[in-house]
Amino acid sequence: MTTELIETFPADHKAGFVSIVGKPNVGKSTLMNQLVGERLSIITSKAQTTRHRIMGILNGTHNGQEFQLVYSDTPGIIKPLYKLHESMMSFVRGSLEDADVVLFVTDIFEQHDENDVIERLQKSEVPILLLINKIDQATQAQVDEKIAYWQEHFKAQEIIPISALNNFNIDRVFEGIISRLPQHPPYFPKDELTDKPERFFASEIIREKIFLNYKKEVPYSSEVVIIGFKEKEDIIVVQAEILVERATQRAILLGEGGKMIKKTGIMAREELERFFGKKVFLEQFVKVEPDWRQKDRMLKRLGYDE
Repeated sequence: MTTELIETFPADHKAGFVSIVGKPNVGKSTLMNQLVGERLSIITSKAQTTRHRIMGILNGTHNGQEFQLVYSDTPGIIKPLYKLHESMMSFVRGSLEDADVVLFVTDIFEQHDENDVIERLQKSEVPILLLINKIDQATQAQVDEKIAYWQEHFKAQEIIPISALNNFNIDRVFEGIISRLPQHPPYFPKDELTDKPERFFASEIIREKIFLNYKKEVPYSSEVVIIGFKEKEDIIVVQAEILVERATQRAILLGEGGKMIKKTGIMAREELERFFGKKVFLEQFVKVEPDWRQKDRMLKRLGYDE
């Protein structure tokens, strides 16, 4: 950031990094999309859908004071089985290292098996807000019981019951963040919404449709690479390469007579058009790349090298 940009903002300008962490499928991506007000992260009912650290940037004014919040939606914390998982966990570690505030997201159904998450957070010296998500699916007695459990077992600056899906108590979360944010010039230009390029979101949207349309190991063994992205005046031309690890997975992705890949492509194209606000022409190619989740060269090419 240039000095010139910094000097154009008031001395009491607040800015900071907010990391959203927790186990897979507790609603981290839904929460970030609510906080930023834009759909930046994959949201499906399947765990481990977020593989990268995705930043969403929110600028505004609160009680007359300008701010910039840089949210990080991180992969769910898991025990790594592949080199891919190790890279995913490095994104989590990185987000904790540069955080000014941490949102530790659990949910009403968690069986208190978050020890691997807690272990990492207990070493952190930044303020932690513990959020109990999905309370819309619970009774008040269950919510009170969960709050009491966490008060006894985890030292958080604040415990907030929320429903990210229904936007319940999200304002309280925002207040909790903004009150703990340091005074600092903005880290990114004020018109930026995310640190990720358009190609990244194109690949994530296609990958989301794969998660929605296929079962078992296929979505987890797949990766989407955008090999062509041309924006013209009235249309965006997107060429996507879908990597799988085995020929049998390729056959499943394609489906009989190519029906499944066509269905997935139609769903992805419609979502891409909503996201970019423009007509999209989408081409998809399925390629077998054996054991890509274990290959350093491939992981680096796919951006898992933070």
